[in-house]
Amino acid sequence: MTVSLAGAQSYRPTVSILGDSYSTFENYLACDSNEVWYFKGKQKRTDVTDVEQTWWHQLITKKGWRIEKNNSFSGSTICFTGYRREDYTNRSFVNRLKYLGSPDIILVFGATNDCWARSPIGEYKYADWTNKELYTFRPAMACLLDGLKKHYPNVAIYFILNSELTEEINTSVKTICKHYDVPCIELKDIEKINGHPSIKGMKAIAEQVGEGIKN
Repeated sequence: MTVSLAGAQSYRPTVSILGDSYSTFENYLACDSNEVWYFKGKQKRTDVTDVEQTWWHQLITKKGWRIEKNNSFSGSTICFTGYRREDYTNRSFVNRLKYLGSPDIILVFGATNDCWARSPIGEYKYADWTNKELYTFRPAMACLLDGLKKHYPNVAIYFILNSELTEEINTSVKTICKHYDVPCIELKDIEKINGHPSIKGMKAIAEQVGEGIKN
């Protein structure tokens, strides 16, 4: 009996994104209640005006992949502590990790707001987190990766680390990624407008993430 491989050859991997403002775009998020930073049409605060200019759209188009879920939320932190020490539990990466559908690949792009909001850094801890500890960055980062690995077995997970963050955040992310054997793609020289990737910056992110995944 001959078995056709046509279906296998045409299979296109699905990708889910767990991110913050850098990965948002109006009308392209998994949840309508998620806050958006990038909108269609001319803006004063950015030159990115079309979804095709976003890093993730460029990457997925070039790779021939399909989007499963984009669960990005502008201003969101990995931990439960947000700006002005407000409670960001509901929008946190830890709280949103289970809402990514059934992807083949997960791209996590975060830690920027934890850095900018000066969320408490906390201590390295890799199990048995208390709710109080998840208001600090290192335990929450570990809880995030632990949760992703357990909730999405056999799914390729990558963490994208923004440029121009503090050394404390950079070192923490890379240390925790290494513990969970999650590749960390550390971005370099990303052009930004008002702290957010410009068209040129988006292109650079797409290229660097694509290269990081290939490697």
